[in-house]
Amino acid sequence: MAPGLCEDGAVSTPEHPHADGSVRLATTDDAATIASIQAEALRLNYSALLPGAAVDEFDLAAATNGWTTAISSPPSPRHRVFVAVDLAGVVGFAASAPAADADLNPEQDAELPAFHVAPGHTRLGHGSRLMAAVVDHAQDDGGNRLVMWVFAADDPMRMFLRDNGWEPDGSTRDLDVGELLHQVRLHTGIKDAPDLIA
Repeated sequence: MAPGLCEDGAVSTPEHPHADGSVRLATTDDAATIASIQAEALRLNYSALLPGAAVDEFDLAAATNGWTTAISSPPSPRHRVFVAVDLAGVVGFAASAPAADADLNPEQDAELPAFHVAPGHTRLGHGSRLMAAVVDHAQDDGGNRLVMWVFAADDPMRMFLRDNGWEPDGSTRDLDVGELLHQVRLHTGIKDAPDLIA
């Protein structure tokens, strides 16, 4: 991922994508691809972290319907789904929303409940472009901070966030996915967002 935002940080329109990759707001036509990327990432990136049943029982049709609803009928204007695209099509996605944790301020804090780049398309700048788009929109909303819950054992995601200025904020939880898995919450200030790197 190239350092700096530059033109890669811009959110292009669906009609004018950058040749080397861009980010735009998702449409309902993207829902099935988003669900497929989620399923592929779950199988290839998280099978060692999650119980087998959590991976095997992923319902692609239900996920597609869920993303369709999230895109077409978001709970608020600050609930957004972004997609990273290249010449092959959609290759990653991110979802952002007002922060829901009781100790956060939903008017100033936003969270990323989902962030995935398709296996085989990582380390090509798509993650940094997705993050730049999330930051840009959160700043436009008047936000001060982004947060994200990450599995404590998810080293690649924690390293990606750490290298882009995120750090643990001290909050932890155990998520029940058939067994209890430990998560940590990371955060970053976005008033003066740093350049994004690989």
